[in-house]
Amino acid sequence: MSDDTPDHYQSLTAAELAALPTSFHDDLFAGQVVLISGGAGGIGLATCVLFGRLGATIVSCGRTAEKMAGLEAALGELGIECFTQAMTIREADQVDDLIAATFERYGRLDVLINNAGGQFAAPALDISPKGWRAVVDTNLTGAWLMMQAAAREWAERDQAASIVNMVTVPGMCSTGIPHTVASRAGEIAVSRSLAVEWGPLGIRVNCVAIGIIASPGLVNYPPTARPSFDHNPMRRLGTVHDIAEASAYLSSPSASFVNGIVLTVDGGADVWGEYWPLGRPDYFDVDYGGARP
Repeated sequence: MSDDTPDHYQSLTAAELAALPTSFHDDLFAGQVVLISGGAGGIGLATCVLFGRLGATIVSCGRTAEKMAGLEAALGELGIECFTQAMTIREADQVDDLIAATFERYGRLDVLINNAGGQFAAPALDISPKGWRAVVDTNLTGAWLMMQAAAREWAERDQAASIVNMVTVPGMCSTGIPHTVASRAGEIAVSRSLAVEWGPLGIRVNCVAIGIIASPGLVNYPPTARPSFDHNPMRRLGTVHDIAEASAYLSSPSASFVNGIVLTVDGGADVWGEYWPLGRPDYFDVDYGGARP
């Protein structure tokens, strides 16, 4: 993270996240195992910390062994048991190995949170086939492989479970990220389908639609994009803890009758707001304060 990252984009440490207030009781997930992909930073780290605070054993994965070791160390300092594996969710054999290792080590998996993903903002005309596939394979195919591998084990063991998929807000017209829009729309569609198909297995499948969240990654967007970041009725950015709390709710007994939904956490941006990852084009630069002739 660069030194010029604005304060309101800075990441919180695991210790700082652990000090934030929560509405859930400490042993909510005691005895449970929760797999959170992409847990080394941002929303993933906040989710690992929250579930760990609530009694869960954490399993996570990421592409870099060094980051995974850092996550284990950070959670260990908080007294949270954590097992990680360096891998990519794009490869079915690596996903199968992770799920198998989880059941071999703990004998169970209670919650799967598909947090890992990626995107980059670019004009649609400039996105290469390789760039398109990289985003779709991670966001959509990766989530699918994780869900299928976990569900196979759950079905074999007759174990009920919960899946939470992190997606974008479907009602927002997000130009400049068509690969993300396509992959996340597909993820929502398959989540709704699986909520029905796997309902008899006791597997709930839900999504959290994420608004603009304060994180260092926002500095990768052009300055022209930043005025739209807090364009919602709350007039602020969300926090990684907001998303972690939503995931905890959907995974908790309080949500035992919640299945196949998209829980939107965006400050109301899908009701009133604009999001322009590349900045608002001049064509749409409407002066709402001007009087009509």
